[in-house]
Amino acid sequence: MSGPASPAGDARAGARLRYNRGSPTETRGAMHRLLARWRMLLVIAFAAVASLAAPQAAAQLSIEITGAGANRIPIAIVPFPGEGALPAPGITAIVRADLERSGLFRTIEVPPLNPPPTEASDVNYAEWRARLADALVLGSVAVRPDGRYEVRFRLFDVVRQVPLGGVAYTMSKDQTRATAHRISDYVYQQLTGVRGIFSTRIAYVVKRGARYELQIADEDGADEETALASFEPIISPAWSPDGKKLAYVSFETKKPVVYVHSLLDGKRHVVANFKGSNSAPAWSPDGKQLAVALSRDGGSQLYLINPDGTNVRRITHSNAIDTEPVFSPDGQWIYFTSDRGGSPQIYRMPAAGGDAQRITFQGSYNVSPRISPDGKSLAYITRTDAGQFRVALLDLSSGQMQILTDGDRDESPSFAPNGRMILYATVIDNRGVLSAVSVDGRVKYRLTAVGGDVREPAWGPFIQ
Repeated sequence: MSGPASPAGDARAGARLRYNRGSPTETRGAMHRLLARWRMLLVIAFAAVASLAAPQAAAQLSIEITGAGANRIPIAIVPFPGEGALPAPGITAIVRADLERSGLFRTIEVPPLNPPPTEASDVNYAEWRARLADALVLGSVAVRPDGRYEVRFRLFDVVRQVPLGGVAYTMSKDQTRATAHRISDYVYQQLTGVRGIFSTRIAYVVKRGARYELQIADEDGADEETALASFEPIISPAWSPDGKKLAYVSFETKKPVVYVHSLLDGKRHVVANFKGSNSAPAWSPDGKQLAVALSRDGGSQLYLINPDGTNVRRITHSNAIDTEPVFSPDGQWIYFTSDRGGSPQIYRMPAAGGDAQRITFQGSYNVSPRISPDGKSLAYITRTDAGQFRVALLDLSSGQMQILTDGDRDESPSFAPNGRMILYATVIDNRGVLSAVSVDGRVKYRLTAVGGDVREPAWGPFIQ
């Protein structure tokens, strides 16, 4: 691999290179043992990188925008009168940050206005056009008699000189961020035609010292909560389709065990704790079953299991190593990683079991499949000829593949629920961070935890 060596890089690269280096005369047993160790080696690498991090500190993610799209929509967001009574940074600052982070908007500097416009009748379209704004957001915050707040906002198309609608929300102070994200979602959808993802949540694992924390946070990394803390590794979080549960793998019993964890009451239960390895849980679109990789019958194979741990059904019967299953959005297919062709590649099979079809053909190492919400694209990790591990996107109809990232050690891609962005883990300056990239590769931003090593991202679904 290029770049300076590190314990994490050596461990991860070693696992991957050994996995693909074997000659045809190597025994299948040796290959099984190598891939069975693959996820564990990633965990060891995770710990090695974390040991290089700065002293422990708060793990809230901070955002750095590293790339923006072309032809961004210039939008003016006038500070809402009355928002000074709300917690900092305030609604308009959060909306500006959301829209800027999307890479599709460029916020226009708004000078102090006295009084600030709040109604449609206050809008001078010529004035805002002269300020080079294509869109305009006005709003206000008022205290209600019950002590809560009423937030009103309106969106205007400055170019066509027409209002595009608005919404009024009633909220408490602790709902400031959530309300701001809902406003951002409204603006994004009205101006792009695509549903916004600012109100969604992400899950990830932070390693600080000897402690692993499974965190849940807003899409922008704020309002983080710890769902689980352990002195043993936690990997592979997967959101249920309704966003109320997480499946994940915990090593707290000194072996990988699959759990389902309710985010409503914090209760959890064991789903898979069979002999050998229990790993890589993935929910079906209807939430009625999980696909998992188990080695209970020998080598790593794929199984279906109910979320309560009942009705275990084996769906692959190969002599290969099959792992990392994921359902297609319509529930008809399962994509997975297998070495059945001699090197790790991505395959597809009917969800109930059946013949597998190879999907990836470019490159000798392709793993960690994730399907876009519309089922048209496949994101995965590919190894380049130079030995870098990067996020690739495959158009399933045309077969065209594009590498979206430029890192050396990218892993764990996860689609936003609107399909426009992909969240993934990478290593920057010997520290694990989360990054996001748009499906065209133009928009990029990075989420970093101060004093912590961040891995294993999973983007949550839309919540109704």
